[in-house]
Amino acid sequence: MNYKRKIPLILLILAAAIGLAATTHDYFLLPENFFLHKGDKLNLHLLEGDLFLKQNEVAPQTAKIISFVLYSGKKKTDLTSLAKDTSILLKDFPMETSGQSLVSITTGVDHSNYSRDNYADFLTQLGNDKLADKIKNGTQFRVKEKHARYIKTLFSVDNHDGSDYEKVLGEASEIVLKDNPYKKQYGDDMVAQLLFSGKPAKGEVVALYIKSLGGNVYTQTYTTDNKGEISITMSREGIYMLRSVHVEPTGDKDADYVSWWTTYTFPFSSSDEMPNTYKEFGFGNVH
Repeated sequence: MNYKRKIPLILLILAAAIGLAATTHDYFLLPENFFLHKGDKLNLHLLEGDLFLKQNEVAPQTAKIISFVLYSGKKKTDLTSLAKDTSILLKDFPMETSGQSLVSITTGVDHSNYSRDNYADFLTQLGNDKLADKIKNGTQFRVKEKHARYIKTLFSVDNHDGSDYEKVLGEASEIVLKDNPYKKQYGDDMVAQLLFSGKPAKGEVVALYIKSLGGNVYTQTYTTDNKGEISITMSREGIYMLRSVHVEPTGDKDADYVSWWTTYTFPFSSSDEMPNTYKEFGFGNVH
């Protein structure tokens, strides 16, 4: 006789679990080709997934993009108006500047609603055990969160000249490469820095995902030092993604917690023979 009362609660729990899964995926940018030639067309994808595995193509409207910019040397191109609500973020954009290019996307603030236990588990996965324990031991059944995303990808046209890899954009959360990945060889170390509100983010967890030819993903986690830096070893060829998520309580009326998500993708090859297209790494199965 209590079925009618139980069904809405069950549906609410299921909705919370589905909602958490949908909004705690990483967003990452990938060009279809990382090594282009002058006059080639850039096709760019915004993807969603866990552990650097593609689960969905994210349409611009869904992502709530507020800034979409291409940096090629001293040239800055605003691509925001070209982000149509289609299955691909950017299609057939002509590349006319040689050297390194960096694309950056910033999304608007979005809101989510989770169950206490699911959100605590999510924080545990991020390595934020202290905050996870606080939520688990609290009396609040539902957790309201708001979040924004800051997304970068690096590629090259004809040559690897330039310093766009280390460009600081002044975002709320941002990963910057301190070394040029195109100049690295097997076994070399490369430094990356996490900035939060323009300052080095000390003691933050940064995850590294390396996707090799054929689609295998290798992962490692780091904790930033006093300079907000980590040092990673270039251990294999492939597509690299650095990712960090910063979560903290907020006193705002519309949320209990706020999170900042940042990812940075780039290729690494010790020769000029690395497969060029993202399809060869298992990302383009539906295109």
